[in-house]
Amino acid sequence: MEMDGFGPQLKLLKMNDQVRELQTILRDKCTSWGDFIFSADRLIRLVVEEGLNQLPYSGCNVTTPTGHKYEGIKFEKGNCGVSIMRSGEAMEQGLRDCCRSIRIGKILIQSDEETRKAKVYYAKFPPDIARRKVLLMYPILSTGNTVIEAIKVLVEHGVSTNHIILLSLFSTPHGMKSIIEEFPDFTVLTTEVHPVAPTHFGKKYFGTD
Repeated sequence: MEMDGFGPQLKLLKMNDQVRELQTILRDKCTSWGDFIFSADRLIRLVVEEGLNQLPYSGCNVTTPTGHKYEGIKFEKGNCGVSIMRSGEAMEQGLRDCCRSIRIGKILIQSDEETRKAKVYYAKFPPDIARRKVLLMYPILSTGNTVIEAIKVLVEHGVSTNHIILLSLFSTPHGMKSIIEEFPDFTVLTTEVHPVAPTHFGKKYFGTD
C-alpha cells in the first residue's frame, strides 16, 4: 500500500485491526514492559515478513514426497540486514527468525555533543555488502537524520540506494520527506506515518526508561 504525497518509495503495511491494536499498545504509556516487548516483537515480525516480500525471488522446481513436481519460488541470494544501533537491534531477532542464516551488519550513529548533528561512530558490514540487497532496520523514523547518515555510510561502501529498504515501525511525515528528498529512489516500509512518533520505543524495549 502506498500513501499519497510520498510516491512509490513509501510502502505501508496493510492496515487491519491486529496491526492497529499493536500500534495502540506500543503508544500507550500504561503498557507494561512485558506487554510492550511482546507486542513490539509481533509488529516487528509483520514488518520483516513484508520487507522480505520486497526482495527478489526466482522460480524453482521441486519434487514432493509423493513424487509430484511443484513449480515454486526461492529467494535470490545476496541479501543482508543492517541495524542502526541501539534501537534497530530490537529488530534483529525478527529478521533471524525469518532468515536463519542471514548476515547482519551494524551502524552506531549518535548526535555530536557540540553540533547536535548525527555522527557515525561505528560501522561493520559483510565484506561483500556492495553486491547485496540491504534491509536497514530502525524502528522509529522521526527526523530522518540518523537514517540519512546510515544510508550515506552504505553508499560509501558501494551499496546502491535502490538496493536499500528501511524497515521501520513508525514514521513521521517530516522524516519521510527528508529521506525521499535526499534519496529519491530509496524505499521505506513502515506501519504508520503520523506526526507524533513513539520516541520512547528504544528505552522502553531495552528497559532503560
